[in-house]
Amino acid sequence: MTRVVKLGGSLLSAGALPACLDALGEWCELLVIVPGGGEFADQVRRSQAIWNFDDVTAHRMALLAMRQMGWLMHARRPQFQPADSVAALAEVLSAKRSAIWMPDHAELDAAGVEASWEVTSDSLAAWLAGRVGADELILVKSAEVADDTDIGRLIGQGIVDSAFGRYSRDAGYRIRVIHQASFINA
Repeated sequence: MTRVVKLGGSLLSAGALPACLDALGEWCELLVIVPGGGEFADQVRRSQAIWNFDDVTAHRMALLAMRQMGWLMHARRPQFQPADSVAALAEVLSAKRSAIWMPDHAELDAAGVEASWEVTSDSLAAWLAGRVGADELILVKSAEVADDTDIGRLIGQGIVDSAFGRYSRDAGYRIRVIHQASFINA
């Protein structure tokens, strides 16, 4: 079984990221961890408001924010292999190792992934789960959320980004959105 687990960037500021990574370190399944951008992406949002640069530039900077979070996660759990493309992830998974995805803008551009704030790491995780043939996508959030699969409700509540429905529409994998406490205590 292959699981894609998106760890929201807000888990860092909530102080839950170490416990989430520790919990993942105990799993026996193959994992692809998708880092949220967290405080690094928040800085991109603030900078765009000040400097008024375009969404393509902001999107690329937000991808770098995800990569920064990925490196932070790798420092905490070095057994998770960094991989920057679907092909690199396939190699890591075929070697029966788990990975941290370091998204590359060129691959996402080539795949037609839109460069917009509507597409956050939530939608990117859904896109990636389809590409790697995941059995399950788990989005771990610091926001209070019951284990919920009603995508429309989650979008309406701002729990997942507004593009998530489009990127997960034809999902061949199970989707779960859970609060950090449920994840850590699972």
